[in-house]
Amino acid sequence: MSNLAILVWVLNIIVDTTGHMAFKHAAIIEHENEWHRWKMMLSSMPIWIGILCFCLEFALWLVLLSMLPLSTGVLLGAINMVSIMVAGRLVFHELLDPMRILGMLLITLGVGLVGGFA
Repeated sequence: MSNLAILVWVLNIIVDTTGHMAFKHAAIIEHENEWHRWKMMLSSMPIWIGILCFCLEFALWLVLLSMLPLSTGVLLGAINMVSIMVAGRLVFHELLDPMRILGMLLITLGVGLVGGFA
């Protein structure tokens, strides 16, 4: 895998994880009235950061797929699940039970094997 492909892959991970964290931040707004909750979410900065991140992630994904075979790109993209779970733990103190940790380790191992032979 070329250095440019690695850079695009890492940027994709960062932007995707940031987008998910922004959406989660926007979604935890509480209000008695559901309509007002949605209005507050849609007027909050985190939701627009999330939308921007996902637009950028879409572009980065297209660039990455133009450099790698689809099968490799999709397998490398699985690491996003791990980064999102770790960020959720760090930012929102979400629980990582032993099965999730095992799943994260297996995904990381698989991505390492795919990336090492790409």
